[in-house]
Amino acid sequence: MSILVLASASPARLATLRSAGVEPVVIVSGVDESQLDGLAPAELALGLAELKCAAVAAREEVPAGALVLGCDSVLELDGEALGKPADAAEATRRWQAMRGRSGVLRTGHCLRDTATGHTAAATASTTVHFADVSDEEIAAYVATGEPLHVAGAFTVDGLGGAFITGIEGDHHNVVGVSLPLLRELLAQLGHSWTHLWTAPAPR
Repeated sequence: MSILVLASASPARLATLRSAGVEPVVIVSGVDESQLDGLAPAELALGLAELKCAAVAAREEVPAGALVLGCDSVLELDGEALGKPADAAEATRRWQAMRGRSGVLRTGHCLRDTATGHTAAATASTTVHFADVSDEEIAAYVATGEPLHVAGAFTVDGLGGAFITGIEGDHHNVVGVSLPLLRELLAQLGHSWTHLWTAPAPR
């Protein structure tokens, strides 16, 4: 069985991996995300994932031979990369711009095999269609605080789920980690997805 280290503080990513039978070791990277500015959304997501992966892979507490996964998500809307909103006012403006429209959620994935030093990386993209929500619904949603803690100011697996009318692509990618892409990255490094399973996924 291979050991996976998740270089992310995201509870949604952790829950996604756990529901798929993987119990990762969580080590938060703590990298300064502002150091990558001016990149296209897909490049930004991948660059931040690579930074997080590299920062954690260098830590002494990483188990010997572990696989380190760094992820980062941004929502692309009108060619702009939208991460976590700075405050409630920004979250409100985001939703006023997004409602009734579609954006592309881009999640960068970077996987490093600490036993070999080899790395595989790619970005997964999923189109998200937003409902034409009312000002009252936006205000109520922002008041919960949930949009302030997630890229794009929305969730599909939480309170924001009712405001998402459709998804084209991998659902898990919107939550924060694309399981099919992670399986491909593992294969590139010579590992099997099923070797990450610690227990059968709960039914």
